[in-house]
Amino acid sequence: MTSVQLRKEFLDFFEKKGHTIVPSSSLITDDLSVLFTTSGMQQFKPYYLGEKSPYGNRACSIQKCLRTSDIDEVGDESHLTFFEMLGNFSFNDYFKEEAICWAIEFLKEKCGIDEEKLWFTFFKGENDLLEDKESKDIFLRLGISEEKIFGFGKQENFWGPTGNEGPCGPTAEIHYDLTGKSCSLGKGCKPNCKCNRFIELWNLVFNEFYQNKKEELSHLKQKGIDTGLGLERLVAVMQNKSSVFETDLFESLGNSRILADHIRAIVFLAAEGIVPEKIGRGYILRRLLRKAIRENGEIIDLAKKVIEMYKDIYSELKAKETDILNIIQKEIQSFGKALEAGKKEYNKIKGDITGALVFELYSTHSIPLETTIAWAKEDKKEIKNIEDFYKLTKEHQEISRAGAEKKFGGLGKEAKSEEAIKLHTATHLLHSALRQILGNNVQQMGSDINSERLRFDFSFDRKLTVQEIKQIEDLVNQKIKQNLDVKCEQIKLEEAIKSGALSFFKEKYPDKVSVYSINDFSKEICAGPHSKTTGHLGDFKILKEKSSSAGIRRIKAILK
Repeated sequence: MTSVQLRKEFLDFFEKKGHTIVPSSSLITDDLSVLFTTSGMQQFKPYYLGEKSPYGNRACSIQKCLRTSDIDEVGDESHLTFFEMLGNFSFNDYFKEEAICWAIEFLKEKCGIDEEKLWFTFFKGENDLLEDKESKDIFLRLGISEEKIFGFGKQENFWGPTGNEGPCGPTAEIHYDLTGKSCSLGKGCKPNCKCNRFIELWNLVFNEFYQNKKEELSHLKQKGIDTGLGLERLVAVMQNKSSVFETDLFESLGNSRILADHIRAIVFLAAEGIVPEKIGRGYILRRLLRKAIRENGEIIDLAKKVIEMYKDIYSELKAKETDILNIIQKEIQSFGKALEAGKKEYNKIKGDITGALVFELYSTHSIPLETTIAWAKEDKKEIKNIEDFYKLTKEHQEISRAGAEKKFGGLGKEAKSEEAIKLHTATHLLHSALRQILGNNVQQMGSDINSERLRFDFSFDRKLTVQEIKQIEDLVNQKIKQNLDVKCEQIKLEEAIKSGALSFFKEKYPDKVSVYSINDFSKEICAGPHSKTTGHLGDFKILKEKSSSAGIRRIKAILK
């Protein structure tokens, strides 16, 4: 069965079970505690907490996901950076019985998988959390041998939450036996064995609890089902392959597993409008790109193959093909210059090469660890205190995550002082002025506001002229002097979009959103707060306009 056929079988199966088919949400999630969408349930998170679902009580999706935690594990049989997750979801509707029975029915009846190849796990309880005896009993009632059912603790069979807090609960998992042979690691080979005999196919999460930021659990008022079935893994099983990289999803992408994995992630990230940067989501894209370029400097053709493979499933890839390829090409050129600069800095090192120095090359010049190791090997040198590199990298990633939260969170944690609120309103005026002067293709790519200045990133492929900067300043100041009213209305998201309100971050908005309008000049979906009128903002002055990254410009401005 091909991957395309398998997609259809899955969606058709659950549609017949009363589920609404829901398109994949963006890889950019509105959950600021994570950089990307990492599971199918993220777009449905509010509906587990009581918010009314527009899809009814049952939903089904094939969700594009990206997990940065697996980047360093990519290259084995099953770990991927970008992957797709098949999932069926229940919001205060069916629970364990249906979820387990339908999963086994789909694998046996629709996929034709031999039940002898399937093994099962459940939550055996831990500390104050009770054993999930119900799931085990369901497995037994279905005729599954008790010898193939295993109980595990929280590490293996308790999932969630996504992000810092949210719904979570015990899980029942379905594993596939790849070899049918017990391992040599000892007696009692079972699904969590490190011998790689088993591959986890389907994770059935029973959302019964809410975990807060202090990792304290409380019972949810309503129960829910959240399942995840890895498409790439299931395709490998269906095509009788020992690795996900041997399936039709990867066969045209060459022999390098790392390159094949990374090029898929690169294409999908670039399609979201993300560009290589030093922090946040752009940092992840840059890291993937530079690792891929080291594997093979000619990756444009591979990117085209990914677009061709997925264009009928995710139409945005074809629509944004030129932008995607431009981002990759510019980074190829940029990385070449970085390597040259990095090698010069490396050659200046006279003493020991330490983990701290390796990190400096990595953070300042984006020279990957593997490259520095290769240079040191050529010089017959060892890297000392390499653990410092990993420690500093971890700290950098935490800063990167904080930077993403700040960048995409409006005023976020910034002090909502009167001056910051004025600058927030001025940002809306600037956004509209840019689109009016430079064209409606300009899109907001991020902003950072404090009580002293605003910083605004936008998509544009060249430096602004002195005349353009003056035109933008003059237009903003004109709107300030007109003392326009700033109005806010709470309306349905669909109505907001139809009314022309701008929303460029592809976030999963609630049913009702706040729309801020400045007369007929500016209209944006925004969480606020804003000034009530523009007249008291002061004089708007652009301090600097420069490149932020490939295809992205940055303006810094103040109100005097």
